[in-house]
Amino acid sequence: MGNTNRRDFLLLMAGGAGAVAFSSLAGCDRKVTQTSVDSIKPSFLSFKPIKSPIPLETDGLKVEQQQENYRNYEVVDDLVLPPGFEYHVIAAWGDKVGDSRFGYNNDYLSFVSTADNEGYLSINFEYISALPWMQTYQQVIGKSLPFEQVRAELEKDSSGKSEKNAYALSDNDPIKVKITDISAEALLDQGIGVISVRKASNGKWERTNSPADRRITGISGLKDNRYLQATGPGVAVFRKKQGLGYIDKLSDRIIGSFANCAGGTTPWGTVLSAEENFQAQVPEPVYADGTSFDPGTRPFVLKEKSISGQGNVFGLAGNKYGWIVELDPANPKDYGTKHTWLGRFRHEAVGVRVVPGKPIAFYSGCDRRGGHIYKFVSKDKVSNPTDKVNSQLLSQGMLYAAKFNPDGTGRWIPLRTDTAVDPDLPSNIVGNLIRLPKGLPDEAGEGTPQQNLFPIPERVKGGDFPVKDDKAIASYKQKFKTLDDLYIGNPEEKQGAILIDAHYAANAAGATCTARPEDTEIASNGDLYITFTSGSPDEEGGPDARIFKGPQGETPYEYGWIVQLTEDKQEPAADTFSWQILATGGEPNKGGNGFANPDNLLLDSQANVWMVTDISTGKLNNAVKSRTSDKGKDISYSGVFGNNTIWYIPTSGEQQGKAFLFGIGPMECEVTGPCFSPNEDTMFAAIQHPGEANGIRKNKASEAREYAVYTTTGEEFIQTRQVPIGSNWPDRNINALPKPAVVAITTMRTS
Repeated sequence: MGNTNRRDFLLLMAGGAGAVAFSSLAGCDRKVTQTSVDSIKPSFLSFKPIKSPIPLETDGLKVEQQQENYRNYEVVDDLVLPPGFEYHVIAAWGDKVGDSRFGYNNDYLSFVSTADNEGYLSINFEYISALPWMQTYQQVIGKSLPFEQVRAELEKDSSGKSEKNAYALSDNDPIKVKITDISAEALLDQGIGVISVRKASNGKWERTNSPADRRITGISGLKDNRYLQATGPGVAVFRKKQGLGYIDKLSDRIIGSFANCAGGTTPWGTVLSAEENFQAQVPEPVYADGTSFDPGTRPFVLKEKSISGQGNVFGLAGNKYGWIVELDPANPKDYGTKHTWLGRFRHEAVGVRVVPGKPIAFYSGCDRRGGHIYKFVSKDKVSNPTDKVNSQLLSQGMLYAAKFNPDGTGRWIPLRTDTAVDPDLPSNIVGNLIRLPKGLPDEAGEGTPQQNLFPIPERVKGGDFPVKDDKAIASYKQKFKTLDDLYIGNPEEKQGAILIDAHYAANAAGATCTARPEDTEIASNGDLYITFTSGSPDEEGGPDARIFKGPQGETPYEYGWIVQLTEDKQEPAADTFSWQILATGGEPNKGGNGFANPDNLLLDSQANVWMVTDISTGKLNNAVKSRTSDKGKDISYSGVFGNNTIWYIPTSGEQQGKAFLFGIGPMECEVTGPCFSPNEDTMFAAIQHPGEANGIRKNKASEAREYAVYTTTGEEFIQTRQVPIGSNWPDRNINALPKPAVVAITTMRTS
């Protein structure tokens, strides 16, 4: 920060009533809902926090004012920003990109500069929100799909699941043809996009439509030979011609990328895209040799508000999805490489750490309940951080999973064949459940003779099984001593199978079960910031109760945490680390920071944290009419937090760890992928799935709901909140179609 900026910073801290000092961001163009502007012109060094649906410690109101100011609240179907800021839309679903189109549910954004105020914006497209996608598809795309015919046919299913194994049908079967059409379009709207952009003289960002603009979709390679490539030990499994499970006969060629959530950007100008909830489209379980379950185990499903199994009709092999994809946006012939040393699991993001003379360290989390934090360390060291040859370092190294200790220390467990089997006990996990790889049959000569303490399903059937009893862990450890005992094949194939089955291998090795890890971001000093979105359990598992507790020791705790992890001696390849909580979600009167379910992170040049939230659509603005008993009931109160939001959290100084509200998203959406321009005068952001629950907002429909709300000191009062039903964003005209879109946020221009 220069001298002038530092002086302004100090003046704002001393005299800017209600203003917050911070580092820069980046831009857009629409009318701002809140229009009052203080005498100090806003910049990305200062902003006046906007009004939250609930009282916050940082809103500047005295306790006696809070009930009066928050007794009524109106939710707005728009991107609400502080006074003096505006946004404009750069691209939206259906816009032309190369020889394809801008996809659906835009998520992670990466800006790679090519000149001043010019560069490539790479975008992830995560999934299809069934209701608004089907409701608006014909008007946006300009053609129809047989949704109603297929739904009617699937509803004849006697099981009531409205599903069909289309892969098993003959190619000329009429229902298979229709399912193929729908699945192809749904997968086309997922994947990765590259668009070239520049900042025009009027301050707005615009597309320049360069030859590099292109799409990598969920079906790239199916008919156009634009296959994705792969590196690392997983390739040995992909190349198998025979195995225990399904093999797609494509060898190491891969059709498409989908479920692309968050990601990362390398110093050498490539983009890393994280495949997350791939299990909704293809089978996740694998056999002991790393081969996939049959496509029929993830049939196609189509209902009014859900669509899944899109990979079924194409016979996609499940073991080829759930990876990190690297892409060079500047190379129009690059359609992506999946690096298997980075592991296969439900990747949410990639934290990139590159230090000259050191190995590369890449961090990622598995976004599931009970998921782990992982670190890949390259075998070789970095010479020049900006040299694109560094991509080759991702093809050799080791994947580790994190073991967090309650005392604030931790260690990294290598996921290799000689690693000991030592799972956590179910009694230490919220929900008392951990899932482990099924055991190999004794007659196959794998493992030691089984002790009759607890029955272990044979791994010849593939997949995993739930363990709810601590005694089963003792039995498991007696039967299997190392990860080598759980996987089969030659050494490279075994290592590949472990990486393909990374989540369950990490469970077996004793990695800490955590609270839905989402983003992983590296600060300039090497510290890792991690968002843990939710501490609630489900049938997948739950977090370690000794680690993931609420401010008052509550478990389960729904509202999440931001954790700071520091490697021992700041070494990228360190075996040990320390950790601490930076901020905790939840209501202020109970010790929370006022947000719920932290998701994507962004670090500015001063290492301050910008964060967006991920309250699930089904909980947004749900009425909370009373608080009859708060104990153990936090999950039911998510509705008080309103829409999903953007926050600023200082990481040093007097305001360290406090959360200031910068933005509120439109109805039923997530704000995702915040990304700065290089000079931090623009924040790019993705508005994902507006109208996901109710689709088009019709005739400005809204309803009044009641909420039992607390002041920051715990006094309860009733708030009446006006809540729109559905969305008309981004056009915002009456009955306009809701569409995912990418925006740029800037300060308002005065001329």
